[in-house]
Amino acid sequence: MTERKYVLVTGATRGIGRAIADQLADDWHILVGGRRPDAVAEVVAQLPSAEPFVADLTDEESTLVAAARVGRLDALVHSAGVSVLGRVEELTRLDWRAEFEVNVVAVADLTKLLLPRLREAEGQVVTINSGSGLRSAPGNGSYCASKFALTAFTDALREEERGRVRVTSIHPGRVDTDMQVAIQAELGHEYEPERYLAPVDVARAVALALSMDPRANLDVVSVRPAR
Repeated sequence: MTERKYVLVTGATRGIGRAIADQLADDWHILVGGRRPDAVAEVVAQLPSAEPFVADLTDEESTLVAAARVGRLDALVHSAGVSVLGRVEELTRLDWRAEFEVNVVAVADLTKLLLPRLREAEGQVVTINSGSGLRSAPGNGSYCASKFALTAFTDALREEERGRVRVTSIHPGRVDTDMQVAIQAELGHEYEPERYLAPVDVARAVALALSMDPRANLDVVSVRPAR
């Protein structure tokens, strides 16, 4: 049997992150990332080879402690994220800070802390970005700005680490998740799940990026609903 590689998936207790953990579970040892120990433990118990990675990624000390416990690491998949809707005239400083803290600052900080492990393994970083990281829309300015910033971060990291760590940015369209349900409810739209990607569609894109021969890298992947 081939030795399992180790991957940390943040936001792995639900939605896209959980789908990624399930998709990789047959071949990888999963570090299940999440804030709530009970939710993380539940996922760990359901996977064939897994361990917990419990941290509040918006808290520097919590992130430092969790990252220090990581041993071998072949891949880091950033799936945790938040969305704050609102027109520019409606958003507060706290709204902007909250969105950037999770979607950008936490990603950059955790990546920095784990880069030595990833370099040792000649590993990979995958960020779950969004179509909003490529184009903006009214009423979604802070989310789009955070995802544009995540695109810039990923592009810079890819070139800084070229030849040592491979970096992929995945940009899904709208995905059928609890977050999407909440977004459409806030917008007053009827929810039609068939109009959206399934979380497993994004997970398959992650698996493809991680399966590439070491000589090749998927820099940017856009996955959009067929409808």
